[in-house]
Amino acid sequence: MMPEYETLKRLVTEAEEDVSKAIGGNKAAGTRVRKKMQEIKSAAQNVRTKILEGRDGDAGGGAGGGGAGGAGGAGGGDESGGGEDQ
Repeated sequence: MMPEYETLKRLVTEAEEDVSKAIGGNKAAGTRVRKKMQEIKSAAQNVRTKILEGRDGDAGGGAGGGGAGGAGGAGGGDESGGGEDQ
C-alpha cells in the first residue's frame, strides 16, 4: 500500500485517545486533537496528490484520458470547497 495512505491511517489512530478525552471535556486533549487534525488534513492532501499523479500517468491511453478529464472536473469542485473552509 502507498506510504502516504499508511501515514494518514497512523495519524487517525494516534488521534483516537485524545478525541475521547476531548469529548469528556479535557481541554488540553482538544488542543492536541485540533493540531492532529491539521496533520491529518495535510496527509489526506498528500494521498490525494499521489492518487492524481498515478491517474495522470495512466491517462496517456485513449479511454483513460477521457475518464481522467471527467474526474478532474469533480476534483476541481472539491478544491474550491476546500478553499471555503480555510
